[in-house]
Amino acid sequence: MGKVELSPRARSGLARKPQPRKQPARKPRKSGKSPAAKKSAAARKKIAARKPAREPDLAGVRPPPPGEGKRGEKGYLAYLLRQAQAAVRLTLERALADLGVTPPQFVVLTMLKAYPGLSGADLARVALLTPQTVGVIIRNLERDGAIRKTPHPVHGRLLQWTLTRRGLTQLDRCRRHARALERRLMAGLSAKTQGTVRRWLSKIAADLQQAG
Repeated sequence: MGKVELSPRARSGLARKPQPRKQPARKPRKSGKSPAAKKSAAARKKIAARKPAREPDLAGVRPPPPGEGKRGEKGYLAYLLRQAQAAVRLTLERALADLGVTPPQFVVLTMLKAYPGLSGADLARVALLTPQTVGVIIRNLERDGAIRKTPHPVHGRLLQWTLTRRGLTQLDRCRRHARALERRLMAGLSAKTQGTVRRWLSKIAADLQQAG
């Protein structure tokens, strides 16, 4: 077959490559989250970044009960004293709860009965409390009618706190519980051992107070 002759116009049309049609630029898709949600998500990310690495599971680790290990004869004396004092205070607190009296109130009543005429500072010192705490206790005891101010037996112009009949009755009831606790503390100790323990505890308080 012979060659088909194309016209110049047709040949120029074949020489041109078809140009791809330009697609319209797509607009970025808007997120459906509100500004508040975005802010909350960012805050959660910051908190997660600040969290420390997860600690190993220590659920199986348990301290020994009182009287064993470091909470027994192998423990430090200062800790054992604190442990014993906390146990005594808690036991007394539970016993006095039925009377509506706290251990600090019981101590203040005891000291006012034993040493009438004490100043607030001296009362705080012997009761082992802060002056602020003693001030609150005094106000509460006065409000409840357990104490009142009376003239000093020698210096009549001076007033001192004394226990009322109500206060004396209240103190007597508290002492019954305190004596029961004292018997528990002395159980199994000979008179000689008790004397040794009392001297040792007294010496600790005297020596450390002088050193301080």
